[in-house]
Amino acid sequence: MPSDILKTPIEFLKGVGPQKAELLKKEVQLFTFEDLLHFYPFRYIDKSRFYKIREITEDMPYVQIRGAISNIQLHGQKRTTRMTALLSDDQGSSLELIWFNGFKFLKNLFVPGQEYIVFGKPTRFGRKYSIAHPEVEVVSPAAITQQSTMHPVYSSTEKLKSRTLDSKGISRLLSTLLPQVKNYINETLPEYLREELKLPTLRQSLVNVHFPESSQSLARARARLKFEELFYIQLGLLRLKHVRIAESRGQIFKTVGEHFNEFYHQHLSFELTGAQKRVIKEIRTNTLSGKQMNRLLQGDVGSGKTIVALMTMLIAIDNGFQACLMAPTEVLANQHFESLSSMLKGMHLKTDLLTGSTRKAKRRIIHQELIDGSLNILIGTHALIEDTVIFKNLGMVVIDEQHRFGVAQRARLWKKNQISPHVLVMTATPIPRTLAMTLYGDLDISVIDELPPGRKPIKTLHQYDSNRLKVFGFMREQIQQGRQVYVVYPIINESETLDLKDLHDGYESIVREFPLPDYAVSIVHGKMKPADKDYEMQRFVKGETQIMVATTVIEVGINVPNASVMVIESAQRFGLSQLHQLRGRVGRGADQSWCILMTDFKLSSDARKRIETMVSTNDGFLIAETDMKLRGPGDIHGTQQSGLLDLKIASITKDEKILKYARKKAEEILEKDPELRLPENQVLSHTMQQKHKGSITWSKIS
Repeated sequence: MPSDILKTPIEFLKGVGPQKAELLKKEVQLFTFEDLLHFYPFRYIDKSRFYKIREITEDMPYVQIRGAISNIQLHGQKRTTRMTALLSDDQGSSLELIWFNGFKFLKNLFVPGQEYIVFGKPTRFGRKYSIAHPEVEVVSPAAITQQSTMHPVYSSTEKLKSRTLDSKGISRLLSTLLPQVKNYINETLPEYLREELKLPTLRQSLVNVHFPESSQSLARARARLKFEELFYIQLGLLRLKHVRIAESRGQIFKTVGEHFNEFYHQHLSFELTGAQKRVIKEIRTNTLSGKQMNRLLQGDVGSGKTIVALMTMLIAIDNGFQACLMAPTEVLANQHFESLSSMLKGMHLKTDLLTGSTRKAKRRIIHQELIDGSLNILIGTHALIEDTVIFKNLGMVVIDEQHRFGVAQRARLWKKNQISPHVLVMTATPIPRTLAMTLYGDLDISVIDELPPGRKPIKTLHQYDSNRLKVFGFMREQIQQGRQVYVVYPIINESETLDLKDLHDGYESIVREFPLPDYAVSIVHGKMKPADKDYEMQRFVKGETQIMVATTVIEVGINVPNASVMVIESAQRFGLSQLHQLRGRVGRGADQSWCILMTDFKLSSDARKRIETMVSTNDGFLIAETDMKLRGPGDIHGTQQSGLLDLKIASITKDEKILKYARKKAEEILEKDPELRLPENQVLSHTMQQKHKGSITWSKIS
C-alpha cells in the first residue's frame, strides 16, 4: 500500500463513491482520507453506565437502562396515532416509552420476558418520566460490550443526512477507514517532546478520538491533538518572527530630536500616562535595533493611541524621514488630519491629507512635496497606496483599525521605500490575550491599559422600551445643559421579519418629541451619499444640531467632546464589541457621560449577558474576553481573514492553558534550534512544510 494513502480522494473509500464524495466536499470540506481522519467528533455520548429508573433526574441529557418492555398500546387515530410501552427495571420502577411514527414495524418486535437496553433523553411529566423514540436493543454479550463505551457524535447537515451520512454514517466511514490507514499514520511530534509531555502517539490518538477505549484514553487523545494543533500554529508564527528579526533591515532612528522635544515640552497640554510612556519606550527600542519594527498597539477607546502614534512619527522626522497614517474611511482620515494639525499648530512641520475626494490640482502638489521631502506627514485612506504616491524617504507607517484593510493593500505601503519603514498598527478594539497570541503571535504587541487622568468613566444604564418617556426627559435635561446626544438604531427601515426599532420611525418620533426651533436633529446612515452624510456629521460636530439619529456608521470616526449621551435602540441586536465601540463615542470631554441601552422585555440568555456586561464594566479587554466566550473567536471581527482559526479540535477560549504551554515549548525549541536543523527536530521541519504548503500567513503585517 503506498505511503501517501492519506492523500487518496475520499470517493475511493468503500461506502462513499462520487456522489457522496461531492456532498462531503461541499458540505463539510472533506476531500481526502486525511481530511476524514481529522474530522473530529464535537461531543460524545457516554454509554459506559446503566442507570436505574429511580436515579433519573430531569437535567440528564440521556440515560441508558436495562429492563423488560410490556403493555404495548396504540392510541389515537390515523395522523394522531402514537404507540406507548412500559419499561420496567429490576428494582420494580417503570417509565413510559413513546413512538409517534415507525411503530408498525416496532409493535410486533418486542418479546414478553426479553431484556432490552433502552437509550434516550428522559422527559418529566408530573412525577413520571418518559422517553420518546428511544434506541432499543436486545441484551446480549455483544450489545453490552458495544453499549458500554463512549459514542462519538459528528457534525452533519440535512443534505448529508438525506444520503445516510448522519453522525452514525460518518462513524461507519471512519470504522472502514482506520484499519486501512492506521499503519501509515506518521508521527508529527519529536519523540523527546512526546516523552517529556507524556503524550500518546498520533496513531493512538486518532484511533481513540474516534473510537475511545475509555474516558481516560479519550482525554489523553484529545489533549495530544489539541496540543499539536496549537503548538504548530505557535511554531509557525514564532519562526516568522525569528526570520523577520534575523533578515529584515530597518531604519535606525538614532536621536530623539528637536521636533519631539518641542512637542513634548511646549505643545503637549497634559501629562502622558504611564502606559503611554511605556509604549513609546518599547517603540524607541525597536527603532534603534536596525531591524524593521512590526508592532501592534492595542488601546481601549480614548486611551490615547493617537498621541503615541504622533510622537512616534516625530521621532522618524527628527531622523530625516517622512511618516504616514492610513485610516479606513474618509471621515476617520479627516478626523486624524484635523486632530494632528491642531496638536502640531505652531510647529514648523508640513502635514497634509490625501483621500479619494482630494482634487487633482491638490494631488499634484502633494505628490511633488512628497518627492522633494518638504511634506513631513501624510494622512489618508486607501489613496496612500496608489502607485503615483512616491515618498522621498518613508520611515514610519501608522495604520489605524488595520483589520479593515486587505493584506495586499497594506503590503503596498511598506514597498514604498528601499529599506522597509517601521510599522505601527493601532486598534481600538481590544483583542483577548489568547486571540492576540494566535492571530498576531509573530508581532510585538503593546497595550495602553489606562485612561488619561480626568476622564470620568461612562455610566451605562439598561432601560426597557416602556421607560422611553423617562429617557426622552433625561435627553432633554442634558441638551438644556448644552450637551449633545446620539441615538443609534440597528436598521434603517422597518422590517417585516425583525421586530426591531428602525431609524426612520425613530427619527420621526424624535423630531415630534424635540421640535424646532429649540432642537435640531441630524440623520446619518450608510445608504446616504457621502457628501450628504458628511454634511450631517459636520452639523453635529459644529454643534448646529443637538441630536444625531444614526446607524452604526458612527461606530468609528466621530469625535465630539460635547456629546454626553449615547442611546442604543434594540441594544440586544448588537454584539458586545460593537456596543463598546458605540459607547466610546461619548465620554470624550470632561463632563459625565451616559450610555443607555434600550431593549424590550424578551431577551435571550446571551443578550442578557451582553447587557449585564456592558452595565457592569467599561474595561474593553474584559468585554472582549466575554465577547469571545459568548460568540467564539471566529466571529470576532478581523479574525476571519487570519487563516489561523480553522481549529479542528482545540478552542481558543477553553484551551488557554494548552495554548500558553504550546507557545512556551515552541519558544524553547526555536531558542536552541531556530532553523529546525537538528536531527531530532527533522519531524518538526517536515510537518511544518506539509502544514504550510500553499498557505498564506494573513497575520503577518509585512
